[in-house]
Amino acid sequence: MAHAASKSVVKRADEVPRKVVAAGKATETQVLLGPEDGMPHFAMRRFRMGEGGGMPRHTNTVEHEQYVLRGRARIAIGEEVHEVAAGDVLYIPAGVPHAYEVLEGPFEFLCMVPNAPDTIEILEPQSP
Repeated sequence: MAHAASKSVVKRADEVPRKVVAAGKATETQVLLGPEDGMPHFAMRRFRMGEGGGMPRHTNTVEHEQYVLRGRARIAIGEEVHEVAAGDVLYIPAGVPHAYEVLEGPFEFLCMVPNAPDTIEILEPQSP
């Protein structure tokens, strides 16, 4: 279990290493703040999806709270489909299927998740 940070953490988001999201298309992520920084409860991640990018329908075992920074995307959450853009916020409950399709890239959002084990299950493959 992670312990509370004993000191403040300040860093440049653009200096945090990016990782390609293998299950996605033109998608990468960064853990801006997380357990490695001593965060006890939540991780803050930034996702960037390029033109034509997205994520196939999948589930996670942890909830997601998201804030859209730029771009536009169609996001399916359960049986509902939403078009989101900069300034929109969304909540995806744990275990609910969801998918992302970029409409205007780059699509970028912050995603806060609990510091708990997370398993992703792809429900359908990404279309080419």
